[in-house]
Amino acid sequence: MQGDTGPRAGLNTVETTLDDIRQAFEAGELSSVELVRTYLDRIQALDRGGPGINSIIAINPKAIESAEALDAARAASGPKGLLHGVPVILKDQIDVAGMATTLGSVLFKDYYPDRDAFVVEQLKRAGAVILAKATLGEMGGGDTHGSLFGSTRNPYDLERTVGGSSGGTAAAIAANLGAVGVGQEAFSSIRRPSAWTSIVGMRPTAGLVSRSGVYAGWPGVQASLGPMTRTVADAAALLDVLAGYDPEDPVTAMGVGTQRQPFVSYLDAGSLANARIGVLREPMGAGTEPDSDDFAQVSAVFDRAVVELREAGTAIVDPVTIPQLKELLSKRASGPDAEPAWDVYFGRSARAPFKSREEMLAAPDFELVLNKRMASIGAWNVEAHHEYLVARAQLMFNLMKTMADLELDAIVHKSAEHQPTLIRDAFIPPFVGMRGATHMNTFLVYVPSISVPIGFTAESLPVGMTFVGRPYSDGAMIALAYSYEQATHHRKPPASTP
Repeated sequence: MQGDTGPRAGLNTVETTLDDIRQAFEAGELSSVELVRTYLDRIQALDRGGPGINSIIAINPKAIESAEALDAARAASGPKGLLHGVPVILKDQIDVAGMATTLGSVLFKDYYPDRDAFVVEQLKRAGAVILAKATLGEMGGGDTHGSLFGSTRNPYDLERTVGGSSGGTAAAIAANLGAVGVGQEAFSSIRRPSAWTSIVGMRPTAGLVSRSGVYAGWPGVQASLGPMTRTVADAAALLDVLAGYDPEDPVTAMGVGTQRQPFVSYLDAGSLANARIGVLREPMGAGTEPDSDDFAQVSAVFDRAVVELREAGTAIVDPVTIPQLKELLSKRASGPDAEPAWDVYFGRSARAPFKSREEMLAAPDFELVLNKRMASIGAWNVEAHHEYLVARAQLMFNLMKTMADLELDAIVHKSAEHQPTLIRDAFIPPFVGMRGATHMNTFLVYVPSISVPIGFTAESLPVGMTFVGRPYSDGAMIALAYSYEQATHHRKPPASTP
């Protein structure tokens, strides 16, 4: 790789969009090979050198080869699909044939799955180039630290975390190391790192995007894959590619017939003028400290965003209260899904690294694992899990009734209630990392959530706001998020990765 970060052709890759790339391709000003090489140069110069963001675990050894084939196909018969020649970065929880799925752990550094995940098949069908695998919270949970790679640094403040667990994808997209990215969320793993790196992150309604070939999927329903991009338009286009029915993930049967038009068709800059939105202000994040200065800094940015919604012509109901919110959220508990999900995931491959979770826990390298809690999940309490399921259903009804009674199109809340935490604080008592992560989606699995940048705190740290809607109102949430983005344009690239 070359050490420079300049573009190789007629396109500046800093803050470039899918539309920019498409136009450059169509004008003959850019090839997929040139674009891939430019991103590879940036990874070398900025992720592994320079500020050392440390967001990329592995580069696809066939990225250039794929780009060459796609350039030839374009010349012969035109574009293959919506993402023809576009380099995509994936959270390293998603299987790509020919690449290791490491889960950020030394335990899986040599695990090469037999075949692509369903979403990777969708991406390739649309002409995408799988550029690289990104760092993540080890074993798919927590902040972005792992025994295989260390810690990922926030490009807006190199001493701070990007959040997790899709923090590597967030950092890479924020630093312009790839065109678009795919993350996975079961707690706040897409939206919190997106908020903390000033990008757009969407957790679609469960059932729109398959998890087959993705660690911690079916038979669980909480986890969801979603777009992580620099713009809402790119998120919509990426979701159009990712969504689809997959018999391997029965949850996707729920999504069949719910979307009757492309998500990109919802990109209406005037959507806020016709909307009625409720503002949820009650603190609800994990480990949130409402009396702290840090919380106040995020609140000040959020307050300005609510004013901007009003200025865009939105009818605002402020505040709204969801009955029993914190009481119900406190009932979160693990269930019996971990073991069968393990079997389903590794059952896709003839070369599973361990026969069982118990064998993994007994491996000598397990002592090196940073996130032993995520690796060891297995024990669960029947009573506690039953209470959680009851609370999950109750919170869904409470949210829906609140929206119906107040005639709301959406509710907005802070994507994270604190600024990004310091990396060092995750390793010294009292071990602060996930402070302020809002996790209603752990309960509201059948509603969409999309986080958009809303500005920066007095310490120049990014803040995000989440739009939450009704079941399968993903297109409507994209419309509102796009309208807000177009009215404000708050995203700014990080100074550390020019």
